[in-house]
Amino acid sequence: MVGMYLEILIRHSIERVNSDMNNKLNLVELIKYIDPSRLDYQEWINVGMALKQEGYSEYDWDSWSSRDSSRYHSGECHKKWATFNGSSSPVTGGTIYQMACDFGYKPPVGAPDEAMNWDDEISNDPLKVIDGGFEIEELKLPKEWHPKEQLIKYLSVLFEADDNVGYVTDCWQTADGKNLPTKGNYDRTAGQLIEELSKLKDDDIGAVFGDYNKDVGAWIRFNPLDGKGVKNDNVTDYRYALVESDEIPIETQNTIIRELELPVACLVHTGNKSIHAIVKINATNYEEYSKRVNYLYKVCDKNGFITDKQNKNPSRLSRMPGVERKGKKQYLLDTNIGKESWDEWYEWIESINDDLPEPENLTEVFDNLPELSPPLIDNVLRQGHKMLIAGPSKAGKSFALIELTIAIAEGKKWLGFNCTKGKVMYVNLELDKASCLHRFADVYKKLNWQPNAIKNIDIWHLRGKASPMDKLAPKLIRRALKKNYIAVIIDPIYKVLTGDENSAEQMSKFCNQFDKICAELGCAVIYCHHHSKGNQGTKKSMDRASGSGVFARDPDAMLDLIELEIDDNLIKYQENKAECAIYYKYLKRFVSNIDEEVSQDDLESSYNMRKIAESKLNKNTLALARAEYQEERKSIKTRSAWRIEGTLREFPRFSPINCWFNYPIHQIDDTGVLSDIDSSSQMNSKNSNYKKNFGNKKSAEERKNERKESLEVAFSAVQENGQATIEDLASYMGVTDKTVRNYLKEHNNFWVDNSNVGLKNNSI
Repeated sequence: MVGMYLEILIRHSIERVNSDMNNKLNLVELIKYIDPSRLDYQEWINVGMALKQEGYSEYDWDSWSSRDSSRYHSGECHKKWATFNGSSSPVTGGTIYQMACDFGYKPPVGAPDEAMNWDDEISNDPLKVIDGGFEIEELKLPKEWHPKEQLIKYLSVLFEADDNVGYVTDCWQTADGKNLPTKGNYDRTAGQLIEELSKLKDDDIGAVFGDYNKDVGAWIRFNPLDGKGVKNDNVTDYRYALVESDEIPIETQNTIIRELELPVACLVHTGNKSIHAIVKINATNYEEYSKRVNYLYKVCDKNGFITDKQNKNPSRLSRMPGVERKGKKQYLLDTNIGKESWDEWYEWIESINDDLPEPENLTEVFDNLPELSPPLIDNVLRQGHKMLIAGPSKAGKSFALIELTIAIAEGKKWLGFNCTKGKVMYVNLELDKASCLHRFADVYKKLNWQPNAIKNIDIWHLRGKASPMDKLAPKLIRRALKKNYIAVIIDPIYKVLTGDENSAEQMSKFCNQFDKICAELGCAVIYCHHHSKGNQGTKKSMDRASGSGVFARDPDAMLDLIELEIDDNLIKYQENKAECAIYYKYLKRFVSNIDEEVSQDDLESSYNMRKIAESKLNKNTLALARAEYQEERKSIKTRSAWRIEGTLREFPRFSPINCWFNYPIHQIDDTGVLSDIDSSSQMNSKNSNYKKNFGNKKSAEERKNERKESLEVAFSAVQENGQATIEDLASYMGVTDKTVRNYLKEHNNFWVDNSNVGLKNNSI
């Protein structure tokens, strides 16, 4: 019924608009409300087609299009105009009428017999704050006017002392007699200007700024410059934007600005039919500035203040207070009115215009609590919730997501956690199709899992086709709506990231897209993001993710990967363990009763196990064992160690997980060797064992004696006929060959001949 009602309403309105067209509704006036810079290409074309259809000229379209200075090209309208040859279903003036209304046009109240007008509300208009029921107050000229004081106050409010200020007191005349400002000056700071003004004994500001034409007035740029020019590229800080309108009475302008509580730094009377509101924007860059200005103008337009869209540039000139213009004063009306900052004003606007549910009393639901969503990953994440995996580069985050995709599809464990079996969509934003599919096959092979449930995995390949997340989300939802996915995995999110990742406001909007997917599909959304640059050691896990803290605090679960530093001793230890295990495996397979001949000490010594294997296995079997060990040794040298910490909203925090990234999968460390390694965060913590024990270090002499003793013990264990090799000593001690040579040199009671070692005096 609602859809039918809206359809009837729209049809009726368009018919009425077309009827108005017959009554000479002026489309040239209507397009003044439409900002061409905010239209896409097809919308721009539609305006041109509608103008031609309704009998307007090419000039009308071209003149309006030129307001979009960044995209306007002379002659382009002429070329396109010639192609508009009519259609069986032409674009009419009704399209322009509707666009104008969207941009804030308020049509006259219709006749009593009309069913509904365009400005009659079906629901609350987003961003609408005031309803026109305010009282218009008359603007009062200042009783006393002191130009010097006006300018000093204006400069003090808007600028820091070392900010370069751009201003114009000269003008030039066009062929039709119109006076326009020159480039002006920009080489002095606000501090210099204020100091020079303060020294004036009268209000002759021309002595500081230069004489101006009192028929024209003077101008000033409201954002600081770099002292090299007056273009947008010369703006050093995007603090303010200009809000102005020539479409409504000046008293109404003043009233609406105050009713909207715009965060105005300075309010200036132009000496003509408008006032200039210098509004606090405080953007970090040009992109954020543009978005905030568009939002500001949209709010103003929605509330009856029809903004001049040509004032969007941060380097724009505004009227300078303290000067005259055709006998009227350009003066400072007010300073620091409305909300204190952009953030405060934005939150206020959004709080007024929400579609949020009303609070409910706990007594209504306490005895009949809703069921919790079932787990997706046991003790980590529920279905319908969000999870972030954060980590530095080379952590294998993408592989971790592929592992998780497969684990959910097969109903197996992931990082030791049980996963619910179900359908998964993997959104591939980075890899070409072939590489992505090979990764899935490689992970299956490395996990040694049979692909029994690959029907549960759908892959959406979007490399080179990704759009911003707010555009991608509805497309994803449409494709996934009937697939019954229990998880959607997006990799990586930087490909769809919109806005400044350090802006909490913008990242909140970005993360809300994940909520939409969760809500619409009833599935979990899982994604990864990189750590910020620099040392992460002193940061908490949720503060390591790059950009705004929103990233880490928004998801229901966050897994954070921190790399563990592996030293040579640990690598040697791992090699020793691997060699022992491989030789024992072959001995167990081919030698009966081997356990009776191999002691526990032997099982811990690669040297001993090698010697036993050489005496018990034939050459072919021994070659197989050695080849397997060499492959394992390569793997040990290339793999990295990681600690995974979890920050969970729905479940208790789990103990950190230590694992190896052994390309292309993560393997849990079940030996416990990684648990003894301090992560950088622990090393830098005030209360770490490292810091506590720092004062309990052994003396240099004690450490030297320990090295001597360990060398002697190793030599006694591996020597044959009073000799040993450096390789055997290194293997036994779990250190590098270089370390052994250093120990031998320090001991001074051993001789070394290439790789052979022996005692100088035949005794220790």
